[in-house]
Amino acid sequence: MTTTAIQALPRVPYQGNASADELAYWNGIARNVANELQKDVLERDRANQQPHKEVQLLKDSGLLNLLVPAEFGGAGGHWETAFNAVRIISSVDGSIGQLLAYHYINQSGIAFYALPETQPAWWQATLNGNWLWGDSVNPVDPDLTLTADGDGYRLNGFKHFSTGSGVGDVIVFNALVADGINQGKIIAFVLETTREGLELVDDWDNLGQRLTGSGSVRNTNVRINPVDVLGEVTDEPISTILTPSIQLAFSNFYLGSAEGALTRGREILLGRKNSWFLSGVDTYAQDKIFQRTLGELKARTAAVAALAEKLNKKFDDVAARQGALTSEERWAYANEIAELKVVSTEIGIEVSNRIYEVTGASSTKNSVGLDLYWRNVRTHTLHDPVDYKKIEVGAYYLNGEVPPLSLYT
Repeated sequence: MTTTAIQALPRVPYQGNASADELAYWNGIARNVANELQKDVLERDRANQQPHKEVQLLKDSGLLNLLVPAEFGGAGGHWETAFNAVRIISSVDGSIGQLLAYHYINQSGIAFYALPETQPAWWQATLNGNWLWGDSVNPVDPDLTLTADGDGYRLNGFKHFSTGSGVGDVIVFNALVADGINQGKIIAFVLETTREGLELVDDWDNLGQRLTGSGSVRNTNVRINPVDVLGEVTDEPISTILTPSIQLAFSNFYLGSAEGALTRGREILLGRKNSWFLSGVDTYAQDKIFQRTLGELKARTAAVAALAEKLNKKFDDVAARQGALTSEERWAYANEIAELKVVSTEIGIEVSNRIYEVTGASSTKNSVGLDLYWRNVRTHTLHDPVDYKKIEVGAYYLNGEVPPLSLYT
């Protein structure tokens, strides 16, 4: 590939839609990873250790470079394919599904933030290093100070909930420039986890999503060089579409978790050889009460899956609009994703909770591990209040109103 050809790449190098062959191939890869994770998912969750081996599994599978343009040796895949991979892996291990989802979002900052002339170096670096991208951008925890220092900056401050930081190769930061010629601008920059002054704090100790490397990051006079700067975070529609994509990734994680809970619940139910004494049937699987409950949960999950699949594919269409994407188009699509966020949150929580109604008291044994789905979904669905998504949907439907632009909308 010549330099001229590389520079001719569009600002956002995502074009067209995934073929059936692409989807089948990567779905198979994701399923293989999920099957490997399934072998000791409970033991790993209880150990509550940094998921270094799991990250290596993702690296060896090739999934980390699914969205890297083919011009640089990447898979040149599509977002629909990436979201599918998140959903499949989350059906077994929500922690690793989240890690992969955040990686795709963070890595694609190259496409949505960086200038076209700087993108080739970034794409080549992430491919050559087989980087897992973490982040430290929690917008409700803005304790970062970025000050001018010669041709670069100095970073100070503490940041909670930095997903992937504990196991990532690089971390994406967003910070407001406090002084100098770029004062008032929000800059996205990328640092290797070994950068001097950057301290990874292993303090993630939560109910679920235990293996996401989501500890805190302490920054003490960290030097930010010009080459570390990914780009300015602006209100350009094609750039800000990255935020709804985060919510879309969340929705696929919740959906996958619901599907995983259903699958596990079905296995447990079919394994029960007796029945309730009033049922008049031989096994619980023949009991109409249990069939009705499972049928309701299965049907509602299928409905959410249909909406997710539609919006996953649509993200490739939206990204391909490039700079022609209008603000109106951006907000209309973000609203559709908000609708999915609402129903995927609800189905994830409901299925992982009500699945116990068909599996019985014996399924609450710690050795069964059915609680893993509920703990993971319950933990992550608190990322941002879903009631605000419901308000967004209602305000848009009634009056065409949109919320303030933010890292949640």
